Amino acid sequence: MSRLTELPSWKALWSHFTRARDWHMRELFEEQPARASQFWLEHAGLHLDYSKNRITGQTVTLLLQLAREAGVPEGIAAMFAGERINTTEQRAAFHVALRNRSSLPMCIGGEDVMPQVRSVLQRMAAFAAKVRHGEWLGYSRQPITDVVNIGIGGSDLGSLMACQALRAHAHPRLNMHFVSNVDSAQLQDTLRRVHAETTLFVIESKTFTTQETLTNAHTARDWFLRRARDPAAVASHFVAVSTNLKAVREFGIDPSNMFEFWDWVGGRFSLWSAIGLPIMLSIGERNFLDLLDGAYSMDCHFRDAPLESNMPVLMAMLGIWYINFFGAGSHVIAPYDQPLHRLPAFIQQLDMESNGKRTTRDGTLVDYETAPIIWGGTGVNSQHAFFQLLHQGTHISPIDFIASLDGRGSLPGHHEILMANMFAQAEAFMRGRTADEARAELAAQGLDDEAIGRLCAFKVFDGNRPSNTLLLDHLDPFCLGALVALYEHKIFVQGMVWGLNSFDQWGVELGKKLAQGILDELEGLGTPAPRDASTRHLIDLYREQRARQRCA
Repeated sequence: MSRLTELPSWKALWSHFTRARDWHMRELFEEQPARASQFWLEHAGLHLDYSKNRITGQTVTLLLQLAREAGVPEGIAAMFAGERINTTEQRAAFHVALRNRSSLPMCIGGEDVMPQVRSVLQRMAAFAAKVRHGEWLGYSRQPITDVVNIGIGGSDLGSLMACQALRAHAHPRLNMHFVSNVDSAQLQDTLRRVHAETTLFVIESKTFTTQETLTNAHTARDWFLRRARDPAAVASHFVAVSTNLKAVREFGIDPSNMFEFWDWVGGRFSLWSAIGLPIMLSIGERNFLDLLDGAYSMDCHFRDAPLESNMPVLMAMLGIWYINFFGAGSHVIAPYDQPLHRLPAFIQQLDMESNGKRTTRDGTLVDYETAPIIWGGTGVNSQHAFFQLLHQGTHISPIDFIASLDGRGSLPGHHEILMANMFAQAEAFMRGRTADEARAELAAQGLDDEAIGRLCAFKVFDGNRPSNTLLLDHLDPFCLGALVALYEHKIFVQGMVWGLNSFDQWGVELGKKLAQGILDELEGLGTPAPRDASTRHLIDLYREQRARQRCA
């Protein structure tokens, strides 16, 4: 047995679960008139209603006891102290320093990192101001109109999500584009929509060796040089976010236009760093600092609030309740604001790359479930797509409903319909519809007894499907920063409970290594390596097809 499953609170929760699995939330609401206010938290412009969960006060008490016994308070303290909690790579996971808005130092190994952090922020701000004010000119002396970010994973998803979410704050002249896929269709489509004279390329790669990113970057540079015809012009149209000064210089980028970050910044936690340069270019320095302010406010809450009123901890432990006791293998992110349409994909990487692991920090295999599959989409569209499964399917998938309360800027009547749909879906997932209610509804439509009997079973669903509702005061930089930090910390807490290192990602390495050998074979280089019959057949089929195309 693992250490986790031997904890007294874990065993107590299993005993509690034997009763809780038969509860229905309808009855819990009837029995607990103050439930909505009891299971409600507010912080940093976020309002969390977690009353529509299969819990009582005792459930929460036991879950928080599990968090304590699993060392969550100590883990929080270690992260904020700059300890090397990324144990396999012997690094700190210190993204909280990137949004430290106090004057206090934040140290790793006794060294305050804040002077470095502030220096890069100042350089980013100065550069962004030149671009936004039209002072940064291209080779034909025209201001920049388009910014193309080339990166992948954490060097793409966070900035893309934030730029989309905060497009109401974007500079009116600057069009933001993001290229991540090495499938050339994405880059080709982007290059067709921009002009070399007025385009700035931001190349984001910590090592400046990431295959997908560098392939796209070199292709973009070739496209640019066919138009500019002067290698010196690259310096006016390409900047880098990296740590590899030599490779950046060799690419043709002026070293003064390389923005650094550090090995204690994990990719999926990096939008607060120079990786967020596209965000600052889009929304400006003041709004970017507001983004940091929101995250910092959530950081302080996470670090200082008692577990009983700690928003990230409570959300994390609710997830543990469903994953490890109810067997919920997935979790749905359903933002109802269209600008948040990239949030599910962002959280998908944040969660699944952090905790999608089966080996604990001490190298033993787990004997319990870990990270769920994260999926979702914009809420109203999802109602007409996959919500059917959530209502009447055989899976239990907890749902996070997310929307902003502020309807300013919306067309008349739209925001009310949007919010009505979200509130109704959360209620429907909780209540369901009984057979008696279905029969009464069908009778009210004028159907006879035979028709009612035929249709009734199809109109019934159990409800009792858990959800959280997260409301933002405004969809602005501050609240978005708090929201993202909330999920970061939630995921970290779950990793602590499961005994995982949430800050490495060794699972992506094998595929990368194998891909290089297969690439050599596809290009006819070297001696083919021994492979399984399926992979060999696929490689041969591809090479035969390409050979026919060359001969055509």
